[in-house]
Amino acid sequence: MVQPNSTIRSREKMTGWFLVIPALLILLLVYAFPIGRAFWLSFLTQNLGTELQPEFNGIGNYIRMIGDGRFWQTILNTTVFTLSSLVLELVLGMGVALMLNQAFRGRGIVRTIAIIPWALPTALIALTWRWIFNDQYGVWNDILLRLGIIDQGINWLGQPTTAMMAVIAADVWKTTSFVSILLLAGLQSIPEDLYEAHSIDGASTWQSFRQITLPLLLPQILIATLFRFAQAFGIFDLVQVMTGGGPAGSTEMVSLYIYSTVMRYLDFGYGAALVVVTFLILLGVVLLANYLLSRARNVTGVE
Repeated sequence: MVQPNSTIRSREKMTGWFLVIPALLILLLVYAFPIGRAFWLSFLTQNLGTELQPEFNGIGNYIRMIGDGRFWQTILNTTVFTLSSLVLELVLGMGVALMLNQAFRGRGIVRTIAIIPWALPTALIALTWRWIFNDQYGVWNDILLRLGIIDQGINWLGQPTTAMMAVIAADVWKTTSFVSILLLAGLQSIPEDLYEAHSIDGASTWQSFRQITLPLLLPQILIATLFRFAQAFGIFDLVQVMTGGGPAGSTEMVSLYIYSTVMRYLDFGYGAALVVVTFLILLGVVLLANYLLSRARNVTGVE
């Protein structure tokens, strides 16, 4: 006797849940408890420098955050850094992915080399770029001096505007390859027949890119955007090594402010409130990206 489709689907769902439950339990243990602990701690006043015993403070830490100019400055710095690096990485990553998707001799070697910047340790790359932008011995100043673009060395990491530009440049150099690999995987899933049929109809390369590549690549673009937004918004080691958040807090990100609040000033209650707000911001972006990704999949028919 043939079982109805509803019964088969029901058994498949039960099997799926049976396989997923162990992973969910591990996630609850690893993530849910620390997040729940941070939420609870954010309602307490606990500063080991002044008050050893925690006291319930309600939403006092969040009210304090509203008037914290340094917090809002770090939010602005993080937003500028995240959006700037994200746009540049998507544009450059798309160009690199399109190039690596072409057939040419030695393509495998080039693809391997392209992923090296992302695979290298972030602290090592940050230290390298710190030397590149050094005002006295940096390679970048030496190049500009030899080309006659500048008359004397520029202190790139000692001025607010140029320091932010330097940090963005270092992050773009490191993570563009990650974006390009994600987009390359999407490009390889697009059938070549679509481009051939489009070219027969007289479409140009730009028209094929705009009408075929971009719509079918939209899910991968959204996934890359989601990954990079979360990573860039929580950036710590790159900025800490290159500038330490300076000069004058111009490159201090939210993660550095949280680190300073908790580890330097031992203000665990307020630090937990900062963590909670940052978590909620990232959660909102993830939910929005998931909604857009679902719509993109429905439009393109990609599962």
